[in-house]
Amino acid sequence: MNKIKIFSDGAVIDDIIAANQSDTIQGITTNPTLMAKAGIKNYLDFCKDALKIVKHKSFSLEVFSDEPNEIERQARLLSNLANNVYVKIPIVNSVGRSTLDSITKLSSEGIKINVTAVFTFTQIKDITTALNKKVPSYISIFAGRIADAGQDPEPFIRFCAENKNKNHEIIWASPREVFNVLQAQRSGAEIITATPDIIKKIKNFGKDLHEYSIETSKMFYDDAIKSKFNI
Repeated sequence: MNKIKIFSDGAVIDDIIAANQSDTIQGITTNPTLMAKAGIKNYLDFCKDALKIVKHKSFSLEVFSDEPNEIERQARLLSNLANNVYVKIPIVNSVGRSTLDSITKLSSEGIKINVTAVFTFTQIKDITTALNKKVPSYISIFAGRIADAGQDPEPFIRFCAENKNKNHEIIWASPREVFNVLQAQRSGAEIITATPDIIKKIKNFGKDLHEYSIETSKMFYDDAIKSKFNI
């Protein structure tokens, strides 16, 4: 089993600096929702500033439009910012229309695409035929949200692994817990995106569970004493 690559997911500049300096993290992703939560006011300025920090690791930046011409314009602009940019394009727009035509066109131009918001087997199959086989690209399957809907995400990852081109990598997106790293790896994903809080927990892999039990009990005890609780 190959070791999975960890991509940091976020839009806080301090976290991006830390991710760029970390040997554990091989890439960075963000999206408009994360940028809005981080208080970003100027989208393009943020992208340019972030790329001054991250010059060598993969960096995924997302378009936001429902119109094919505007999706394509934004994608070309973002791609031209730096050679390490992958352009995130949702597989459907906000009203459910497929973006496959734009993805096919942009991929044929040599733009590295990160097809995002992928949820279904049909979408996966369509993407694997739409992407230029010679151009590195990502397929971001939103495994965490698939699990939130009560379905096992691993068959979706395996299906993609069986059908994709070797130049295309699968991202296990929207993880919910650190165990998702192992699930992603065993089902065939090459990459998992993770928020800083999940990344911090990866260091616990292989930890002795008896020691973990003691640490947990001590945490409860210490917090009770600090709070001066009594019964």
